[in-house]
Amino acid sequence: MTYEDFIQSKTQLQGEFGFKPVYMPDFLYAFQKSLVEWSCMKGRSAIFADCGLGKTPMQLVWAQNVIQKTNKPVLILTPLAVSIQTKREADKFGIDSRRVADGVVNDYKGVVITNYERLHYFNPDDFSGVVCDESSILKNFDGATKKTITDFMRLHKYRLLCTATAAPNDYIELGTSSEAIGDLGFMDMLSKFFKQDSSIKFSLTGNIDKDNRMCVGGFGKYRFRGHAEKDFWRWVCSWSRACRKPSDIGFDDNGFELPKLTTIEHVIKAAKAREGWLFDTPASNLHEQREERRRTIKERCEKVAELVLENNDCSVSWCHLNDESMLLNEMIPKSVEVRGSDANDKKESIFIAFQDGQIKSLITKPTIAGFGLNWQHCAHETFFPSHSFEQWYQAIRRCWRFGQKKNVVVDVVASEGEIGVLNNMNRKAKAAEKMFKNLVSLMNNELKIEKQNTYTKKEEVPSWL
Repeated sequence: MTYEDFIQSKTQLQGEFGFKPVYMPDFLYAFQKSLVEWSCMKGRSAIFADCGLGKTPMQLVWAQNVIQKTNKPVLILTPLAVSIQTKREADKFGIDSRRVADGVVNDYKGVVITNYERLHYFNPDDFSGVVCDESSILKNFDGATKKTITDFMRLHKYRLLCTATAAPNDYIELGTSSEAIGDLGFMDMLSKFFKQDSSIKFSLTGNIDKDNRMCVGGFGKYRFRGHAEKDFWRWVCSWSRACRKPSDIGFDDNGFELPKLTTIEHVIKAAKAREGWLFDTPASNLHEQREERRRTIKERCEKVAELVLENNDCSVSWCHLNDESMLLNEMIPKSVEVRGSDANDKKESIFIAFQDGQIKSLITKPTIAGFGLNWQHCAHETFFPSHSFEQWYQAIRRCWRFGQKKNVVVDVVASEGEIGVLNNMNRKAKAAEKMFKNLVSLMNNELKIEKQNTYTKKEEVPSWL
């Protein structure tokens, strides 16, 4: 073994398990073809492409390639109601597909589409590959469901994750994504690139710190090892591709320009100050923030109802509490509320009716409808802030996405006591933007030097090694 080979054997870069694609239709844009070709060649990969860049046609073409390669069906897992949307896309592009809820596939050899919640009905032996659409939703499931999905994927040679926000400011999610496609496990990732640091005082569970260098979660507080940050992102780029616009991976942005997004913050004064206070001040901890949210429901909902009625067009009102959605449903005429307790069939029918323009005002939660749905027909949203950047980003991108013809207005409504929550959400948004730019930059640099070794002098491995 040469010294060059020895060094190369120590890298954490994923191998290739795929094949050269045999099907590349003309309906894909050039940048989409490039991503599909790369993911087919890798075999196990993740595509982090922003909302409206065509993840659905890309994953359908990837699945069709695996089907033609193996002569076995591929399973596409989607969030609730997105399976109908995926089926529509497959029909539009002439790709043979079926929506299956009971797990019965028989001798069918096309694309099988189902919701994550139905996975336990399916036999993994029936499929040659699996696609997880909107894969960032995985962390919203309980531990048992997440384990079921990961274990199901592990049984397949070909795996693809697709999402818009595998947030670059969420190292935990990147670790779980890597584990799902068969690269480093989450704990292996931590041990190789991070070290525990008990001195860390600032923490937000599951996110980076204010210096963009911290991995924080239920397993403890971590920071990058010495010079591991660059190697970490190089490793991420070995199994994923990320882009928020085609130019991020070297293609023209023609036809993929986002409309203007206007975010308006409305700070509402509560009818009464908190008990024991002469005037309201920002809530200082999570307990106080929760109390503040419940204490000001009426005032905040009144403002949202006013904004929706002024809009005179379709709107989506995003809530976090059942009491918020119930009150808004009473205040906004002809609005339709979707709650977590509703049957899945009811949720799907309402979302499709809204998408088809049959419903003007929709009220729901980011945890229910914040993933995968395409609502380009709607250009007005209202939002109550929370500490989750992902919920904010995913909810807003249901409407503000490529293909939207109108400028989008988002009215953010918070009380005076929630200023801290609002500021934290804005901070996370800026941090995520910075981290994604860094990821794209590192990815492009890595593409330029891919498979090149920086060691020019070949040496034999010392005998003591």
